[in-house]
Amino acid sequence: MNPEWHQVFAFSKDRLQSSVLEVFVKDKEMVGRDDYLGRVVFDLNEIPTRVPPDSPLAPQWYRLEDRRGEGKVRGEIMLAVWMGTQADEAFPEAWHADASSVYGEGVLSIRSKVYVSPKLWYLRVNVIEAQDIVSNDRSRIRTEPFEEQLLLTVEDRVHPTREDVLGKISLPLNIFEKRLDHRPVHSRWFNLEKFGFGVLEADRRKELKFASRIHLRVCLEGGYHVLDESTMYISDQRPTARQLWKQPVGILEVGILSAQGLLPMKMKVGRGSTDAYCVAKYGQKWVRTRTILDTFNPKWNEQYTWEVYDPCTVITLGVFDNCHLGGGEKPNAPSAARDARIGKVRIRLSTLEAFRIYTHSYPLLVLHPNGVKKMGELQLAIRFTTLSLANMIYVYGHPLLPKMHYLHPFTVNQVDNLRYQAMSIVATRLGRAEPPLRKEVVEYMLDVDSHMWSMRRSKANFFRIMSLLSGMISMSRWLAGICQWKNPITSVLVHILFLILIWYPELILPTLFLYMFLIGIWNYRFRPRHPPHMDTKLSWAEAVHPDELDEEFDTFPTSKPHDMVRMRYDRLRSVAGRIQTVVGDIATQGERWGPFSAGGTPEQPVFLPCSVFVQLLFSM
Repeated sequence: MNPEWHQVFAFSKDRLQSSVLEVFVKDKEMVGRDDYLGRVVFDLNEIPTRVPPDSPLAPQWYRLEDRRGEGKVRGEIMLAVWMGTQADEAFPEAWHADASSVYGEGVLSIRSKVYVSPKLWYLRVNVIEAQDIVSNDRSRIRTEPFEEQLLLTVEDRVHPTREDVLGKISLPLNIFEKRLDHRPVHSRWFNLEKFGFGVLEADRRKELKFASRIHLRVCLEGGYHVLDESTMYISDQRPTARQLWKQPVGILEVGILSAQGLLPMKMKVGRGSTDAYCVAKYGQKWVRTRTILDTFNPKWNEQYTWEVYDPCTVITLGVFDNCHLGGGEKPNAPSAARDARIGKVRIRLSTLEAFRIYTHSYPLLVLHPNGVKKMGELQLAIRFTTLSLANMIYVYGHPLLPKMHYLHPFTVNQVDNLRYQAMSIVATRLGRAEPPLRKEVVEYMLDVDSHMWSMRRSKANFFRIMSLLSGMISMSRWLAGICQWKNPITSVLVHILFLILIWYPELILPTLFLYMFLIGIWNYRFRPRHPPHMDTKLSWAEAVHPDELDEEFDTFPTSKPHDMVRMRYDRLRSVAGRIQTVVGDIATQGERWGPFSAGGTPEQPVFLPCSVFVQLLFSM
């Protein structure tokens, strides 16, 4: 007789078609119509407005009215009614009127959510000795809390297809020390057991016998940053250990406003439909907006903030179509439906002016096997606020990754292997959240296939290098023109400047910095007014050959016919041959200068006195 609901309902102001709000109380009947118990009516013009940080409105008791509103009936209902915004703390957990068609567990999959990536550590295992075992170094990735165990097995390969187990051991991760720098780690001896895993089978150890000992050096590396995304679009460079973190240099505020012109992603009742939501990832924080049902122009109007520790980072935002509105599915089951990708936007923080608000629409471009396709536009509002200019300059003067990556670097194969492990762990952990962030969403945001071979990416990276070296190439051509006296006036002025710098060498650095200042002032006028988005020309998405695009979407290992694979292999050999020729030419030109100082040419007696003369000339 005294029911309690504790539920919040939200109605979009744009869809209100009445001047009153009616709240009905009914008695649920198993058979037949529900019995009417009473109602409460509110005039929308008299409902108060509440905007955070205002305190929440206190709920009040209201007498129930009869069906005609002429008299009171027995019973009261306690509720609070207000005009709010999406900044209300009750908004994420509210039942939305525009999602009334969703039922059951599907309701959880349409709500907004903030996720945090698991804290990842590199586990370094150095196997020193155990009978005939040689020294070996292995690295794995583990997450906090350290609930898993390190399992080691010593085997004897008695045949190419057969191994005999000599001993096993299972060690909890929390017994190993955490290393924050490059100090040496003490090794320890551990007893191997003949059968089973003693730690895991403590109640069944009658058959366990001492087999041998193994000498290990194991530690949890806290001085590295565990890479779970591509270094080209990295969003965080902090080491794992919080003790090594620096102070944040700024605050990033992102408003996910809306999307326009989305394409239909599935069919509902014989027509195209899209149930879109947006995911943003920066650092260890992931955010997911609520799902807007059955519209090609969804409006989210949700705002999120991140702490920024390095401006040379990238925030990634992706738009997806929700295919789990029915609920009742396991997140990573093989037969589960997959959320379709609509598009992705990346924004580099170093391209943002401090304290300026950017409100701009970014195209959602997706590369399909038949070419690049625009799936719609995503409208964002972004502001980057710096907290300390001194800390900002300090960050720019330091390398991208923590120093352990340079003192004890991993090999290329180790980096790729560890990155794949990290992505798998992050996808698994976020897939266990409620609502889950699906594996296909996490992999798309982290670019799980960025290491796969692509002729298009290779061309794009080559022309990026050429663009980077274009200044040096233009300078060399300009100097060649001066030496050839193509423009006599320019050649005379440059020679005069050269003589002045010879007689007054203290002017070399001031002149160089003045030149850099003037070039910067000249190029400042042409700076971009909005953060750049995907450049289809730079990425070669427009000019890619259809066969090269088909090769990029091929599986690994390949699933194409042998003749097509042979053709692509021959094409790759021709490209590698051209690269081999260019690298050889560069090496040949570089080797021409080496013998001058090594004494390998007859011209060295002439070269060395000239070097002494130039040194004396500049020291005058």
